[in-house]
Amino acid sequence: MTYATLKTLHILSMVLLFGTGLGSAFYKWMADRGGNIAHIAITNRHVVLADWIFTTPTVIWQPVSGLWMVYLLDIPLTTPWIAASFSLFFLAGACWLPVVWLQIRMQKIAANALANGSSLPPLYWRMARWWFWLGVPAFTAMVAVVALMVFKHIPGTGS
Repeated sequence: MTYATLKTLHILSMVLLFGTGLGSAFYKWMADRGGNIAHIAITNRHVVLADWIFTTPTVIWQPVSGLWMVYLLDIPLTTPWIAASFSLFFLAGACWLPVVWLQIRMQKIAANALANGSSLPPLYWRMARWWFWLGVPAFTAMVAVVALMVFKHIPGTGS
């Protein structure tokens, strides 16, 4: 695979990762704010599905393709923007893993509430707050990673 193809796939993967994450978060947050249990249950199911279909593969591809490009360009991993990018990516991942667990739990809680005709328990809303606040550092870290990707300096290339 050429460097240009790899870089294109890396960028497309980041766009998919970022867009799916932001879009899913927006729709879930809005569904929760609306309070309609049927809407909340369906949205939670779709958010979990989107994580499996889109987010998980891109979370795997991003470091693989990033390391591959670093290898092709023979850039040390200790280069500041590379080290910072990987650190921020892993920070986002450390926030994302509990978010996935929370989403799966909230999906089940909402589905049970809908099936039983009951309201969402306080546990759901506590989880929703954790889900939201874990998303803040994850989102911020990913914005910083994108900025580092755009404004990087590659030694010996003039860029």
